[in-house]
Amino acid sequence: MSRTTPHPSGASSLTPRWSTALYLSLFTGVVLFASLLGCQGPTDEKSDKPRIALIMKSLANEFFSTMADGAQAHEAASNGAFELTVNGIKDERDVARQVALVREAISQQYDAIVIAPADSAALAPVLKQALDAGIVVVNIDNRLDATVLDELGISIPFVGPDNRDGAQRVGEVLANQLPAASEVAILEGIQTSFNSQQRTDGFRAAMEAAGMTVVASQSAEWEMNQAKTETDAILTAHPNVTAILACNDNMALGALAAIRAREQVGQIKIVGFDNIEAVRAAMDEGAILATADQHGDQLAVFGIDAALQILSGERTPADRETPVDVITGGEQDSSGEAP
Repeated sequence: MSRTTPHPSGASSLTPRWSTALYLSLFTGVVLFASLLGCQGPTDEKSDKPRIALIMKSLANEFFSTMADGAQAHEAASNGAFELTVNGIKDERDVARQVALVREAISQQYDAIVIAPADSAALAPVLKQALDAGIVVVNIDNRLDATVLDELGISIPFVGPDNRDGAQRVGEVLANQLPAASEVAILEGIQTSFNSQQRTDGFRAAMEAAGMTVVASQSAEWEMNQAKTETDAILTAHPNVTAILACNDNMALGALAAIRAREQVGQIKIVGFDNIEAVRAAMDEGAILATADQHGDQLAVFGIDAALQILSGERTPADRETPVDVITGGEQDSSGEAP
């Protein structure tokens, strides 16, 4: 059994000399180690690779999870040309969390932010803060409000599809399948989102040009369950509705659930926007007529490449239009053009 022996009060003269030598030796070692570290330079230098934060809307939406997968595959194939961080929010309405994600990217000094804003107006002020901090910002998917950007005195390039044109072409496919003067309804996304406004306008333009009557246009805020509820209410109020035009595929699936519950599949036609897997399956069954493919797996890639070009000093257009195609039962109308 070991025992600690107290330092004797009357220690011999050898003890102080040994302690002093030991301390000097330790001190010399510490100084040498510190000098070696100093020769190596600081260890917290910022990476030479551009650091890009991709900030999306709800990752619970298959469209945005596909977008994330495409962006990460692009990073993996880049041979280390850039570093990517992917973030999203829990649901489409969590604007406050998206603002917080932008602030985090600012505080962590990212080189660029590529963002699909949940709200076209509410995200603009914090993105101005990013620009003021010297961070490149690229807007994808949902265009920021031009009036708000002008009021803030900033310009942010938009890389994304023409949502109005895509929705109008989907609406034209639907119109060709409906009797003259049919009653139809629109399920809108979040009404402050520019892409929701544009898709609604495109659907409405196609219906009006074909002589159809839009008897209801209600927001289901991009959400499947809310779309089911809204569709049921619309069909109760307007029993002669022959078609539902949904501004995204999540809402198209919600509309389909309501129509299934009424045992009216096939009697009431549905179109959507996004071309997610579940809607493709429903189209194969004949339960959904058409959707728009804005190439979600490449949409963030287009934005990342635009950010990298700006960071490298290349001249880029203020905005860049990306492809959007109409899909019907696996068939593609490839009238959209790649940038």
